Amino acid sequence: MKHIVADNKDFDMLTFGEVLLRLSPTGDGRLADGETFVKRVGGAELNVATGVSLLGQRTGVISVLPANDIGVYAKNRIRFSGVSDDFIAFDEAHDARLGVYYYESGAYPRKPGIVYDRAHASFTKVRIEDFPENIFSCTRLFHTSGITLGLCEQTRKTGVEMIRRFKEGGAVISFDVNFRGNLWTGDEARECIEKILPYVDIFFCSEDTARLTFGKTGTAEEILKSFTEEYPIKVVAATQRIVHSPKHHTFGSILYARETDTFYSEEPYHRVQVIDRIGSGDAYVSGVLYALLTDAHDYQRAVEFGDATGSVKNTIPGDMPSSDLDEIESVIASHKSTGYQSEMNR
Repeated sequence: MKHIVADNKDFDMLTFGEVLLRLSPTGDGRLADGETFVKRVGGAELNVATGVSLLGQRTGVISVLPANDIGVYAKNRIRFSGVSDDFIAFDEAHDARLGVYYYESGAYPRKPGIVYDRAHASFTKVRIEDFPENIFSCTRLFHTSGITLGLCEQTRKTGVEMIRRFKEGGAVISFDVNFRGNLWTGDEARECIEKILPYVDIFFCSEDTARLTFGKTGTAEEILKSFTEEYPIKVVAATQRIVHSPKHHTFGSILYARETDTFYSEEPYHRVQVIDRIGSGDAYVSGVLYALLTDAHDYQRAVEFGDATGSVKNTIPGDMPSSDLDEIESVIASHKSTGYQSEMNR
């Protein structure tokens, strides 16, 4: 059955990135001590697609999974999240594998810890030829991140070509720098990302990354605006997180829109009770993109949805968000309210 959405596109958003298996000790257990792991699925671009899907838009993920039971598990979790698996390729090689990472949560003064085991995963073989040509004209928006471009030369080559082809197909291009020092150096990231920025419409880059990777100076406002002066970027957004302890954060953001030459922000969410911070930045991206997909010119609303989805994700175990539109709108309303608020929705 054909899915009908706005602008006669099959999808509101497609994302391109690696799907990972996450294994974590129960509770606040340590990787070096625990003998039982909780199994979950995640990945930056899948997290974004899930968040936008839960808010009511038609999304899909472009990726490669191993043709084995672990791949089936990942595919089922993707479907359960309401994200289409129409453009997932399957690796049937005898050594096909899903990338894995191990995560332990932190508790003051101990910080969270991560161990990656993702080398030679099936996604690192991804080619543009793995997907049908019509994929590049079937979505309103395409999103990927620096994690995908930084994985290896093959994912970088395919990711850059996808950005180019989706742009030619009429899609809005969204890109999150999402810099990871364990994947590539700041110089490597800058050299690659500066080549794709002429295609990007919506750009997510933290202030720290802008300073360290792109050599930016000045205030946060000056940094964000400078990207739109150097490239045809329409919107730049950056989260602003204060870590009081592993369990308590303040979460907010700032967004600049070239169309209005205006900076947008709101009172941040103070003392967020952090259950699991992994994926909260991706959730923020999903909130901003959902808002812009449903009202392309209401930038204040984009900030409000981004802050709410990012803040709430901190309170949810696992990589992927699980909040629908009703919950996020309720969170936004409560955040704006100055009067009495009930402790329970019932």
